[in-house]
Formats: sequence, C-alpha cells, structure tokens
Amino acid sequence: MTIRIDRRNFLMGSSALVAAGAAGVMPSWAQAQNLRLIFWGGQARADRTYGVTDLYEAAKGVNVEGEFLAWNDYWPKLATQTAGGNAPDIIQMDYRYIVEYAKRNAIAPLDEFVGGVLKLDDFDQDQLEGGKVDGGLYGISLGANSVALMINTTAFEEAGVAAPTRDLTYDDVFAMGEAFNAANIRGGMKVIMDGSGSEPMLDNWLRQKGLALYTAEGKLGFDADAMTEWFQLWSKMRDAGVCVSAEDQALDTGPHETTMLVMGKAAMMPSNSNQLVGFQAVMQDNVTISSYPRLAAGVGGGHYRKPSMFFSVAGSSANKEAAAEFLSFFVNDPEAASVLGVERGIPCSAAVREAISPALSAQDQIALNFVANLGDLLGPLPPSPPAAAGEIDISLLRTLSQEVAFGARSPEDAGPYFVSEADAILNRA
Repeated sequence: MTIRIDRRNFLMGSSALVAAGAAGVMPSWAQAQNLRLIFWGGQARADRTYGVTDLYEAAKGVNVEGEFLAWNDYWPKLATQTAGGNAPDIIQMDYRYIVEYAKRNAIAPLDEFVGGVLKLDDFDQDQLEGGKVDGGLYGISLGANSVALMINTTAFEEAGVAAPTRDLTYDDVFAMGEAFNAANIRGGMKVIMDGSGSEPMLDNWLRQKGLALYTAEGKLGFDADAMTEWFQLWSKMRDAGVCVSAEDQALDTGPHETTMLVMGKAAMMPSNSNQLVGFQAVMQDNVTISSYPRLAAGVGGGHYRKPSMFFSVAGSSANKEAAAEFLSFFVNDPEAASVLGVERGIPCSAAVREAISPALSAQDQIALNFVANLGDLLGPLPPSPPAAAGEIDISLLRTLSQEVAFGARSPEDAGPYFVSEADAILNRA
C-alpha cells in the first residue's frame, strides 16, 4: 500500500523506524526499493495521485511514498529539501520554476531514459518542448491546460446576472460588479476577487496588448506605464466595489478553502482550467470555467496551452531510472489515466486522450472542451520564465498589489517601482 505522509504520520513513522533500528531489525518496506514523491494540490488531486501510486505498486512492487502540500507551502519546503540534498525522487514542477531548478542541477535531465524506461513516442511535441531547458528534457508534462476564470454559476443565478461567456470584457466585469452590488446576495458577494496580484492574469492582459511578461532573453516584456495601468485598473475595480476588499483578499493564503470563491466572497476568480475538478470538490454551488476578460470586444491571443505542471526527477536522487519508469507509467498507462482524468490538464498522449474521453465526467468534459476550443483567444506558448520569475511573483507582485490595495502605495508609484525592482532581481539572478 502506498505510504501517504502528513505531519502526524511522519512523526509516528519516524519513531517506529528509530525503534526498529535500535533493535537491529528494519521494517520490510525499508528493504525494498522505494521512491519518494512530492506534489502540490488539494485532497482531490491527492486521491487521484495515490490511486495511481497504488496501481504502480501492485504492478511493479515498488513502494511510492507520497506527500502533498498547498501551493504556498510547497515551494519553501521543496527549496529547503533541495538545498539539503534530500529532495524526493519525483518532484512536481511548475513551468515558471523549471528553468531555475534545472540551472541549479536540482532536477536531472531525462534524455538518457527516453526510448528506454521512459516512453514518449505518442506525446504532443509542444508539451515535450515545454519541459526542455537549453535543449535538455527536464520535465514530463502531466497535462495541457489554459488559464481560466472559475465561475460560481449558482451565485450568478441568485444575482439575476447572466454568467460570463468567452466574449467577456473588462468593461463587462465592471457592469456585472454593479449588478452584483445591486442584488446584494450573500451579505454583499462581489463579482470577482482582486486579481491585481495574479501573475497569470497580468500575463494574459499584457499578451492582449501585444506585450509579454518576459522575453526570450529573460527580461521584462513591458514598461512602467503598462504596470501602472494594471494597478490603476484594479484600483478602479476596488473603489467601485467590483472586486473584493483588500481586507478580504488578504484572507486568501493559497489553499482552495481560503480563496474568495470558496469562501463565498466572490463569484469569479482567475485560475487554470484543470482546477475545475478541485474547486467543485470543495464547493456546494455549481462551478464552471470560461476565459479571462478581453481588453475589448474581439481582442484575443491572451491565452495559450501550457504544461499544467511537470514531473521531474531530483538531481540528488539515487533512483533516477526507477523514477523515470514511474513517470512513464503515470502519463501512459490507460488505467492510470482513467483515475487521473483531466484534473492535471488534458493528457499529452493522443492514445490516452482517446482512451479516457468516453468515460470523462461532465466537468472533465468542460475542461477538455475549453482547452481544445480556445479559438481566437489562443496565442503562442511564451518562453519559459527566467530563474528569478518566482521571486518577482511572490516577493514583488503580490506584495505590491497588497500595498496598493491597502493604500500604502499609489498605482502611479507602484508601476515604476515594480519595473525597477524586477529589473534589479533579473540582473542579479
């Protein structure tokens, strides 16, 4: 049976292992080959992941020790583990961080295993390219997804407001916000969370302007004027009561349960298409997805199909080949695919997509159809973010967005400051 780690089980297991070692006897699982796996996500993702690790254990006789954390907790722990040379064998990796981890040799190139234990013949080429750094393959895409608005359709019905479509514009968001305020449902639910600190939403908005979050050279793809305009947009929404207050938005610490959508404070929030399953799992209201707002009617190109996440192998792993074999099973085995569905995105193997499509749930079909039919919203996949992108997102964008929201900085001050500080971070990275 797959070992699942939470804090209580870890402490109990550690005590038992120490006691066994003192007696000169090691538990049977310690004598067999073991793999350690770490990933971010909620319970819905964990249930599906552990379903696959159980299948793998039954098929291969390999114990897979799994651990999952919320997004905000995941990266500090992973950074500590990799710095200490104690990273799990298999690491769930994000597109924005893969360059940084590859450059530091924290994750290993997988090319030597391709065609052997790692079968990728049926993989979408664009998804393979997304996992490459300097020509080497460092991550295996677990699914293709796109940014998407999570929409509480039950709340829209209560407010008497038509739910958003793919034609939604930012002006429409303002109009919907006014309608929600007039309806005053659920103690003053707003139409949308504060998206000013959302890197994916900023990225989408910039792309619609013909700009970019980052260039292929790893520099900012926009200037201070654009960043000032971004903060001004959300300040107007905040002042008009269209988005949630600064005080409410500060309650969002990362897990689904603390988001404005799940807490019932906003009817929409920016997320990713593959997150629909996870949000619905923790909500009684009906949830669906649609596109991010357009700058104006007919403006598209902001979305792209990106690897939702990767599995990578730790550079420090002593079991790289065994880990690569597990990755191959995870993305290719039909039974595993039926367990996973599209919770991590649309499968990257055409054969796997064909195998699971008839059995997908209604919500899984929504996610698949959304990503497959982006139409004029679709633009090209941007280059992988530079190594410092994570620091800019967490330490700069999110911090500045809160400072503007609470009135500590004006948008006119925050825009130039962001660009200046981001440039400095990129230059020293």
